[in-house]
Amino acid sequence: MKAFHEAVTEWAAGGPGDPARALAVRLRVHSAVLLEGLSDVAAVDALAERRGRDVAAEGVCVVSMGGAMNVGRYARLLGPAGLGLRLTGLCDERERRYYDRALERSGGVFVCVADLEDEFIRALGVARVEEVVREAGEWHPWQTFARQPAQQDRSAHRRLRRFLGTKAGRKIRYGRLLTEAACDAGRVPAPLEGLFASM
Repeated sequence: MKAFHEAVTEWAAGGPGDPARALAVRLRVHSAVLLEGLSDVAAVDALAERRGRDVAAEGVCVVSMGGAMNVGRYARLLGPAGLGLRLTGLCDERERRYYDRALERSGGVFVCVADLEDEFIRALGVARVEEVVREAGEWHPWQTFARQPAQQDRSAHRRLRRFLGTKAGRKIRYGRLLTEAACDAGRVPAPLEGLFASM
């Protein structure tokens, strides 16, 4: 499935489509989950692991598109006009119009109010997310960030959400960690739960 994802990414960038077509047949791919970025993929992968599902073996490809603006291109290649796969996706509210247009005939979209990090903070609460940050060894950076003058007018929720996106790779890491915490607490955010149930 990794090879299929790579072939699709190359195809979306203007490369040949034949490798993706051949792999789709060989791997019996029937569905694609279109995600904005790698942090969303980390969350979906972590949830699949916790729920004991091998989605790749089930014929589901989880695709990181490198941004919501690419959903139209991926939907054309993978949906009814392309490979004929069933499409679903997860996006932020502000990107919904792109997903709705792209997936209107081939699947459905699950929408986060602000973003997935916001959904996790609302589902788990600020205190539990702070515990996850502490367990991840980032308590000192979080405290330093929260004390910055630019953060003082923000709520703890908004400061925490901003912190999760301030360092390269941090959102990806917390995509997994927050999913695991949400699974343990039985509080997986509704958009992620809905997406997973639809896969």
